[in-house]
Amino acid sequence: MQSVKKLSLPLTKDAIAQLRAGDMVRLSGAMLVFRDAGHKRLYQSILDGRPAFDYKGETIYFMGPCPARVGEALGSAGPTTSCRMDKYTPFMLDSGLIAQIGKGKRSEDCIDAFKRNGCVYFAAIGGAGAIYSKCITKAEVLYFEDLGTEAVRRITVKDFPAVVAVDPQGNSIYKE
Repeated sequence: MQSVKKLSLPLTKDAIAQLRAGDMVRLSGAMLVFRDAGHKRLYQSILDGRPAFDYKGETIYFMGPCPARVGEALGSAGPTTSCRMDKYTPFMLDSGLIAQIGKGKRSEDCIDAFKRNGCVYFAAIGGAGAIYSKCITKAEVLYFEDLGTEAVRRITVKDFPAVVAVDPQGNSIYKE
């Protein structure tokens, strides 16, 4: 049976260098959360020469949470399909992003960018939003509050389960 690697966020290039596609991990620490609308607005702010915020060294989880119930930091927190962010990913990795978490395969351009930058893409389990919400100990909206569930948040997680889907060498669990 494969052992689970425990990693602390924020990640470093040294911490992820030995990860391989298929490795199981548990992540603990803080990460950013946003998806389609947040990426579009951030990217436009960069093109306009006024970046809304700095994501260098960050891990981004593609997720739009459900409202929290009493006693929870967030409600259901399952992953969003990652390919919808593929048009932004190479630029973001080239400019300092270190990791992404989502579900589903990535484009060849994205895989090349993960390899070129020594970065990692983790897969989260679709349909496991209730399980993931139990890993979230804190959540706060940071930017684009008007986007509602698609606002940029910082969440703190403990033992967040994921699989290395694309490793820093460019190997992917989605390739045969």
